[in-house]
This record gives sequence, C-alpha cells and structure tokens, in this order.
Amino acid sequence: MAGILAAARRVYLTLYNWIVFYGWLKVLYLSLTTLKQSGHQSVYSAVETPLLLAQSAAAVEILHSLIGLVRSPVSATLPQVSSRLYLTWGILYSFPEIRTHFLVSSLVISWSITEIIRYSFFGLKEAFGSAPGWLLWLRYSTFLLLYPSGITSEVGLIYSALPYILESDKYSLRMPNKWNFSFDYYYNAVLILGIYVPGSPHMYGYMLGQRKKSLSKAKRE
Repeated sequence: MAGILAAARRVYLTLYNWIVFYGWLKVLYLSLTTLKQSGHQSVYSAVETPLLLAQSAAAVEILHSLIGLVRSPVSATLPQVSSRLYLTWGILYSFPEIRTHFLVSSLVISWSITEIIRYSFFGLKEAFGSAPGWLLWLRYSTFLLLYPSGITSEVGLIYSALPYILESDKYSLRMPNKWNFSFDYYYNAVLILGIYVPGSPHMYGYMLGQRKKSLSKAKRE
C-alpha cells in the first residue's frame, strides 16, 4: 500500500510540476515577444490568462506543505505564494489602471524565469529521482538577481496602485453593517507594504541558507 501511495505521489507531483512549467513558459514567451513588438504597456493583456492560471495553481503548494507531500516548510511557502496571489489578483487583476506600468514587465519576467527553473527542476527530480547539476545551480543561484528584481517590482506596483485603491474603495467594508465589522483595503495594502520590510530580507536569508546547503550537498555527492 505504501508503495502505491508513493508512486501516486510521484506521478501527481511530476504532472503538476510540468503542467505549471508550461504555463510559466507561455508567460515568459508572451511577455518577451509582446515587450519587443508592442512595448511594456501591452505585456499584461498578453499574459493575463496564463499568468492567472499558473500563479493560481501555486495555491495548492500550501496544501502540499501542510500535508507533508513536499519537504518545503509552510513558513516559507505560505508568505511567498500569498504575496504572489495578492499581486496577481488583488492588484493587477483588480486595478486595470496599473496594468500598463513598466514594472509589470519586470515582475512577470522575474517570476516566469524563476518558476520555469523551479518547476523543471522538481519535475525532473520527481520523474527521474534527480536533476542535472547545471539546473541545480540555476535553481539555487538565479534568485540572487531575480528575487530582488521581483520584490522591487511587487513593492513598486502595490505602491503605484494605492491611489486607485483609495479612490475606488474596492473591497472595503464600511460601518454600519450587519456584521458590525469594517475593513479598509487601502490600509490593508499599506500594511502589506510594511510586511515586505522585514519579510523580504528574511526570505532572502532563508534562500541563501538553502543555496549553501543544497550546493554543498551536491559537491559532496
């Protein structure tokens, strides 16, 4: 029974990783070709559908961590996936005024390169038990540049969206209401920006630790 479950897990994770890999590959291709042909103003409209699908698919990775299907800790998976879902749905999808910002291009390119490497790495590892050394190096090295560029783009887009969030009052709940509860989406966005201050260095430090651990292990083997 244990063998069947292990095989089912391996098949599921292999399919999951390669399907999402394809989604991010499409995002990268569309973003680069659109950027070259039409400029940064058209990038979001070109990548919207595959971006929404590929990024939303990552939500199940929180469940993967919770039930122990993968070794990634929830403390690392939850903030990363949550922040990306917030950017994807809570900012870009919800506020069309921000979609033509030049930071959208740097955001989706940083995200897609990172995820193409990550999903292909885990796709090969689940399918064959290992991944090539060069892919391992890319997996644990490209974030040195792509994480700062991605985070800068995320913070810049949230900040740029603040006037539109305030003006629209979208997703805010005002008193009085039957739930006797209020929620201000504008101040929620400001709070999220504040979380990036301690959160980003923490995640970067975590990834540096993972890089040292993984590359050192690869050298020993």
